[in-house]
Amino acid sequence: MIVTNKAPDFTATAVLGNNQIVEDFNLYENIGEKGAVLFFYPLDFTFVCPSELIAFDHRLKEFEDRGIQVIGCSVDSQFSHFAWKNTAVNEGGIGQVKYPLVADLNKQIARDFDVLLGDSVALRGSFLIDADGTVRHAVVNDLPLGRNIDEMLRMIDAMLFTNEHGEVCPAGWVKGDEGMKADTEGVAEYLGKHADEL
Repeated sequence: MIVTNKAPDFTATAVLGNNQIVEDFNLYENIGEKGAVLFFYPLDFTFVCPSELIAFDHRLKEFEDRGIQVIGCSVDSQFSHFAWKNTAVNEGGIGQVKYPLVADLNKQIARDFDVLLGDSVALRGSFLIDADGTVRHAVVNDLPLGRNIDEMLRMIDAMLFTNEHGEVCPAGWVKGDEGMKADTEGVAEYLGKHADEL
């Protein structure tokens, strides 16, 4: 189980948002001020994957405004990542996404995060990593099931809320909602007010 534990660190080759290829991209050195989202996808130049990478890019400012770095990773090479970024969206590419894409050619990163399917490709794993490297949320989708970017943003808001206020976030919590004190009285008080809404 990876949640509550430190994310497995790695240093690998990556294509940065500006198309620069670096050989020493380190996870912990690239966690944002308040955390990171590391997401795995099966392969470049496939079908569900471009919709996800483009969706992350379209919402990138919302992650950055929360102090969260987005990092993509697949078992493709840096050259494949670079080519995919430089292929037009209407031709099956992803265009100039502005976050790093890590090359996991030897599949060790996917193994370490326990998302490697057989010995072939990574499942659609998404990991919310706190500023100190602790994995706070993880979800893994099967290959045909695209992920929900809004849900990841909601989980980021929940993490940041609990970090700031020390309260917990009940079912369906969204930014702006009341939190709940993590004790018997706090739960009773919250449920007394909100049970019908759950």
